[in-house]
Amino acid sequence: MKHIKLSIVVISVFIIGIAGCKKTLDQPILGFYSPDNFFRTDANAQFAVNAAYSPLMFSSGTDNPLWVVGDVASDDAIKGGNTGDQADYEAVNQFNILPTNSAVEAIWGRYYDGVFKCNVVLDGLTNNTIVSDDVRKSSIAQAKFLRAYYYFILTTTYGNIPLHLKVETPEELQSPAIAQDSIYAQIEKDCIEAIPDLQDPSSSVPLGVVTKGSAYALLSKVYLFDADLANHYQLAAQAAKNVESFGYYSLTNLYSDNFNANTKNNTEAVFTVNHLSGGQQNDLNQFFTPRDWGGWGFFYPTANLANSFEKATTGEEDPRLDYTVGREGEPYYDLGWDPSWTTTGYLCKKWIQPLSVIPQNNRGQGNLNYEVIRYSEVLLILAEALNESGQSADALIPLNQVRKRARESYLYDTSLPGYGTIPDGLLPDITTLDQSQLRDAIRQERRSELALEFHRFYDIIRYGETYANSVLKPVSPNFNYSKNKWFPIPQSERDTNKKLGL
Repeated sequence: MKHIKLSIVVISVFIIGIAGCKKTLDQPILGFYSPDNFFRTDANAQFAVNAAYSPLMFSSGTDNPLWVVGDVASDDAIKGGNTGDQADYEAVNQFNILPTNSAVEAIWGRYYDGVFKCNVVLDGLTNNTIVSDDVRKSSIAQAKFLRAYYYFILTTTYGNIPLHLKVETPEELQSPAIAQDSIYAQIEKDCIEAIPDLQDPSSSVPLGVVTKGSAYALLSKVYLFDADLANHYQLAAQAAKNVESFGYYSLTNLYSDNFNANTKNNTEAVFTVNHLSGGQQNDLNQFFTPRDWGGWGFFYPTANLANSFEKATTGEEDPRLDYTVGREGEPYYDLGWDPSWTTTGYLCKKWIQPLSVIPQNNRGQGNLNYEVIRYSEVLLILAEALNESGQSADALIPLNQVRKRARESYLYDTSLPGYGTIPDGLLPDITTLDQSQLRDAIRQERRSELALEFHRFYDIIRYGETYANSVLKPVSPNFNYSKNKWFPIPQSERDTNKKLGL
């Protein structure tokens, strides 16, 4: 976090809030706002909140490399691209990760920038009597939720980290890393405090704005990860049930609707990063597109991932495989297929748009949303939490909802061979009540359902050392659980924060 005066930062927040894109940082300062005179109108409060959303964006694949730490570090993907291009990302794949690694630096800087922008809002509005009460409460609630999410990414990535809950002086920024359980406690507190003043989920909520459903969903996920918290599985299950209780969320008929710009704002989207072409674009479209078609050709799915999807008794694949990856013999949108595009035999299909939608000379202007939390993940959190709480029979219900939607793609997707008939034995309902067997089934379902959505490495680590070693050591012999379960705190923080304690 840069040591700069709050008055100057508020100017930056104001400008970013208006335009919402990185390029505005190069524009001249248009006016001077101090902390005392910025938060004096509802409009300025909203500008500041909008700025707090901006670090969520994937307007640059290098500025927000969550795909690297979330999936390239796992058994689901490798860096891809040309040899030597973005070598630090390959180092992540090989677990040869230094504190100077560019992905390590970028995630830290971006998500702490998000924390800072949230703290600007909270400092400016908490005791504010000028901004209207409704705007003040809503803005504070959104900022608390966003701060909770930014800290969730930070602590699951780096473990024990500094906690900043207000805009601080350079001296105050000199602070030690504190235990992860204390970070989780603050995340949970922020989510709980945000819920009363967030909107109920409905189609009238502006696109991308978080709701009570978003907060309960994030809370359920945090409880799932917070293994040191007593009864954390029961708490995760209850929070997930609270998402269900709104009666608004449901699985789309087609899994692929969540990765189509024409159907992206649907009832499965619980917490969404809303991307728009021209200023709030999804640059992952360019990062993952083959170089022959205007992209950079990164992010190759592994054969290990592709082979993990289930098949029908007659050989048909889980339809999520071809919604998730491109492969030989299957259409890769309207780009054709060339084996030279990938060294693994597979390409990422999520986050990619056809040339007919985003042409070759404009691939960086993708408008697909990034679904941070989909309703299917909430159902899988509920299934896992119930099973781990000893309620295996109840866990089958949400688990099988997810499987049912996947297999019923054959009833809704006219492009599937054999459309109209579900192949025999494809993704049958799970029936086992054995907790260990059901645990394995839920983990497998989570991998298939959320593949290449940047969650896999975090799941591998929270499943524990035995599981992590079993899946990562065969593909990355350098992996050491105690050393690599968290990424190193970046060198920039080590150099500036003398009280870090490392």
